[in-house]
Amino acid sequence: MTATLEETPRATRQPSRDQNKRFAYLLLLPALLPVVMLSAAPLLRGVFLGFTDARAGRNVDINFTGLENYQELVQDTQFWDAFKVGLIWAFAVTILQFGLGLGLAGLLNQPLRLRWLARTLALVPWAMPPVVVGIMWKLVYHPDAGMLNEAFSRVGLDGLRHNWLGDFSTALPAVILVGIWAGLPQTTIVLLAGLQGVPRELHEAAQMDGAGAFRRFRAVTWPALAPVVVAITSLDFIWNFNSFGLVYVLTAGGPGGKTMLPMLFAYEEAFRYGHYGYAAALGNVMVLLIVALLAVYLRRRLREAN
Repeated sequence: MTATLEETPRATRQPSRDQNKRFAYLLLLPALLPVVMLSAAPLLRGVFLGFTDARAGRNVDINFTGLENYQELVQDTQFWDAFKVGLIWAFAVTILQFGLGLGLAGLLNQPLRLRWLARTLALVPWAMPPVVVGIMWKLVYHPDAGMLNEAFSRVGLDGLRHNWLGDFSTALPAVILVGIWAGLPQTTIVLLAGLQGVPRELHEAAQMDGAGAFRRFRAVTWPALAPVVVAITSLDFIWNFNSFGLVYVLTAGGPGGKTMLPMLFAYEEAFRYGHYGYAAALGNVMVLLIVALLAVYLRRRLREAN
């Protein structure tokens, strides 16, 4: 009697590592395409235009001009004035946002009644578009019917009524105040999350050793919060330096260029005067300068954190 031999099933072949990588890249393709089309390609196009004489108009020839735009930019006092205003704006808003945000985060981290409501209301300015915030504060600062001047009149302080956005001495501080108000919720929430990540046992141990509130903050809270501080201040500085919509709605760079931020200056060169190549060169220089400033800042803060 002949025994029937059953064939042993062939072992299933496992895909190689290279095949897995190719498949992973294929899955990433739908997410990468919008990034390449909407971010990387326009960025490279802008870098290229910075070396040309591109300008507004139909059927206008674009010629490669090398470093002519950058040579003109070095001698452009209006650009450097705008860059100085941008640095003042970015540093002032970022530093004050951090100081106020840290205090507010510490308050919201305490076991207070209706704390959930306070945390929710703290997010309201962040949820509002910059254009809406700008229109709202422009009405507050209105010289005739503004809420601020009206409040001064009601308490008998008519001498404090002022054209806040139209005066050379008060326009930039008024705009800085709006920038702080608009960005404070984001900084507060990030710092609050960092505070909640500090182990409570460390505070209790330090308190048992007789450490006061300030000493506990310096020895326990601040070292644990340092990485969060570096991250949020860096991001805030980038966002503030690149601000456009808020200041454009409030003052459009006036009066007399006192609130002319670099992004507003580049916008006017491109869309008011049609100097696309020069505006692109402005953008390229601002990116390089802000990267250099951030590199120095981050290196110093990371050294302090370590």
